[in-house]
Amino acid sequence: MTSNQDTTHGRTDDAVPSGGFRWLLVAGGLLLQFSIGAVYAWSVFGGALENAPSWELSKVRASMPFTVTIGMIFVGSYVGGRLQDAKGPRLVALLGGVIYAAGILLASMTNGADDYWLLILGYGVISGFGLGFAYIVPIAMLQKWFPDKKGLITGLAVGGFGFGAVLTSPVAQWLIDRDPDDPTGAFLPLGIAYLVMSLVGASIFRNPPADYAVPGHESASGGGAVDQRKDYTQGEALRTPQWYLLTAILTLSVSAGISLISQAKLSATDIAGYSVGGAATLVGVLAIFNGGGRIVWAAISDRIGRMKTFAAILGLQGICLILLPQASNEVLFAVLAAVIYLCYGGTFGTMPATAGDFFGVKFAGAIYGLMLIGWSLGGIIGPIIASALIGEEKAYTLAYTTIGVIALAAVALTFVAKPPADRRTT
Repeated sequence: MTSNQDTTHGRTDDAVPSGGFRWLLVAGGLLLQFSIGAVYAWSVFGGALENAPSWELSKVRASMPFTVTIGMIFVGSYVGGRLQDAKGPRLVALLGGVIYAAGILLASMTNGADDYWLLILGYGVISGFGLGFAYIVPIAMLQKWFPDKKGLITGLAVGGFGFGAVLTSPVAQWLIDRDPDDPTGAFLPLGIAYLVMSLVGASIFRNPPADYAVPGHESASGGGAVDQRKDYTQGEALRTPQWYLLTAILTLSVSAGISLISQAKLSATDIAGYSVGGAATLVGVLAIFNGGGRIVWAAISDRIGRMKTFAAILGLQGICLILLPQASNEVLFAVLAAVIYLCYGGTFGTMPATAGDFFGVKFAGAIYGLMLIGWSLGGIIGPIIASALIGEEKAYTLAYTTIGVIALAAVALTFVAKPPADRRTT
């Protein structure tokens, strides 16, 4: 490999070795995603903001910073995806990590309910934008390095995001417990840690050269190592019904899983009788399933097909959500919640490869970056429905049954969505 021109993938990058280096890029992507994936530990902060004397927020107000964060992800991923296709992955990932950490550090400056607007601005608007800006980068980049393992590698690319709350949840709870009257003070050390991890991970990012090929890999088109099927631009993808079907599947699956994630800690204490500390630990453990689901379901989708995988993901989420409010036993609650987290993670592990199958990977940053509006919509719809229906009366049965039925109905979409004619292999 002698060429260093990455004209195929949107910019010129330095020549790099093609063997073990691509796995080093996976490690860098996991580190970046781990730092921004800490957002899934929000339920630890939400519970603290409800109980701290200086805050005493309602359930809806306590969940709002998280909701705004998820809502802003689409804006960041859209801008970051388009910029990545033009400027390459390293610059975009570095900028995203800095913006995300800056928002967290700004949130650390809040001191009580009077600073609620600053919490929304820092944690919600700024960090959410930075999160989306960085999130899309390793997904688009690694699909270009791993045409032979598209499903598995996109699962790994976002696996670190799901695992982000595994360590963050207990650490955040420990930091909050040190000064329960000032729960947002925990954002200062966490923001510094996020900044370091994201910068280290993103520093090695780059696209493969134009002549890059994986030895022995034959494309789905049957034409050798290079896939000759049509690569859709963002505008062309938006003119197909398939883009909207995939975005709808993403939106509904996210809505289902995130409705529990946004209420996980309080649901565990109210439904199954967990202690506050036990619930925080459970949130961290459940994050393992969020991360693992991204890898497991993505690998499964390589074998059984993308739409069959999404049918299973939506169906299992729906069933488990309906059963969850009746799970007064701690073990049963944990099992049902783990399946929901596993399926929620699988949505993000499987959808990038699905979009690549439907539209190609040349413009994956822009196409999938825009598709993440489904994440933002789902991230708003799910928590709002959950918190509004649960309310002060703690009507968990009404809330989770409603959302579970919606997830089950969404399975129908998986029987309709098929790749465009010029991307089909049979």
